[in-house]
Amino acid sequence: MLATIRSLGVKGVGGYGVSVEVFVSNGLVNFDIVGLPDTAVKEARERVRAAIKSNGFKFPVSRVTVNLAPADTKKAGTVYDLPIMLGILAATGIIKQPRPHTAFFGELSLNGELRPVNGALPMAVAAAREGVRELFVPADNAQEAAYADGVAVYPVSNVSELIAHLRGEFLIKPMAAPELCADDLRYPDFSDVKGQENVKRAMEIAAAGGHNILMVGPPGAGKSMMSKRLPGILPDMTKEEMLRSTEIYSVAGLTGKNNPIIATRPFRAPHHTVSPTALSGGGTVPRPGEISLAHNGVLFLDELPEFRKDVLEVLRQPLEDGEVTVSRVAGSETFPSNFMLVCAMNPCKCGWYGHPSGRCRCSANEVRAYHSRISGPLLDRIDIIVEAPALEYEELKNRAPAESSAEIKKRVNKARARQQERFAGTDIASNADMNTKALNTYCVLTPECEELMRQAFDSMGLTARSYDRILRVARTIADLEGAEDIGAEHIAEAIQYRTYDFRDGL
Repeated sequence: MLATIRSLGVKGVGGYGVSVEVFVSNGLVNFDIVGLPDTAVKEARERVRAAIKSNGFKFPVSRVTVNLAPADTKKAGTVYDLPIMLGILAATGIIKQPRPHTAFFGELSLNGELRPVNGALPMAVAAAREGVRELFVPADNAQEAAYADGVAVYPVSNVSELIAHLRGEFLIKPMAAPELCADDLRYPDFSDVKGQENVKRAMEIAAAGGHNILMVGPPGAGKSMMSKRLPGILPDMTKEEMLRSTEIYSVAGLTGKNNPIIATRPFRAPHHTVSPTALSGGGTVPRPGEISLAHNGVLFLDELPEFRKDVLEVLRQPLEDGEVTVSRVAGSETFPSNFMLVCAMNPCKCGWYGHPSGRCRCSANEVRAYHSRISGPLLDRIDIIVEAPALEYEELKNRAPAESSAEIKKRVNKARARQQERFAGTDIASNADMNTKALNTYCVLTPECEELMRQAFDSMGLTARSYDRILRVARTIADLEGAEDIGAEHIAEAIQYRTYDFRDGL
């Protein structure tokens, strides 16, 4: 008496097919689960036994062996409760063997209710890829799973409802995915920010090209305030970006019935006490960290020098490659991490170095020590560094509203539209992602621009990486102005965003 039920699992942020094979035979009463199950999978024995009995079916007084294939891949979580139960019922003749194009996953309660699991969307995407046409999932996961194309998703509330459907006694209607569109989420508006026009300009450039940005200024200058408003001027997410971000959040257990899809750009702001593992991802079974949860969005690090040095160094490789590889005993996983890094810091430990009031009491050595907490290679990966000076009284008393986020976003969208047209047919999403070939093609400099770059390279001690980043920022500035070619004024402004001296804090 053998039954095979199709199911799915999650590895990294992707799904894969799992075959649940159930063999019921004569012999000593036993219930074994093999195929590299973790503790949660092994505990399915008691949940399945109770659910079968609670719904009026007879649990076999026999030897039950469950194999989760492929047997050489670690199985984790509670997603296999439902297919194991169906396999036992099919092997004992209580129900017919489900059709080969159907698949099931879900956690069982002791009374047969289905509870939601993590990773519904990546498993549904994998189901469509594996040729599954009908997918039965817990009702609370159905909306999320329905966003996968090519598979009909059936929401199941309890075991008795599912058995009735499989017997033809009751019809479960497939879930229709809600329309996929950007949420009308109200971010704080830039019109609330007084002064700081130079910082607003820098943030507009950063948003238009997807550039990393660092703001340096005293407490109360508005660095955090403006950072929280940045998502409001970023372009709306595309369908592909929404689905990719949702897969990451689903695996991390951050989606649910009330938020089945990530439709707005993520904004992650971990505290400076965060650990390297929490930032990059990890655990016994590797899970996404903050930099992956910020994929397609913003990672904001406030009080940058207060982060531990080993935490900051974790960012170097993901900033360059757009992905992070986490290796643990249970395996090695690669998570996407194409985020926009936004940082804020004070010019010194007390925050008032260089202020006209003279209230700073930090020595030059103390200022250098404070700045030395940020390594040169990390700074080299930041495209824009801008000073946020303390506001003057006249700026604070001004009651006239500043330019709104909606107006800034219009210019950003126009610049991004030019980039999408330019990079059509490639895997480049924005100017910040341009590789060497794209830089050589789209960032051709006039003799005047080349002279400016030569002078900056010699006087500022630029590296090859910072040279390329200046070109990318200049290309974005030209896009904001609607210019076809990069001009000297664009190069000059881009160079200006790398002139902050971290040796002297000036």
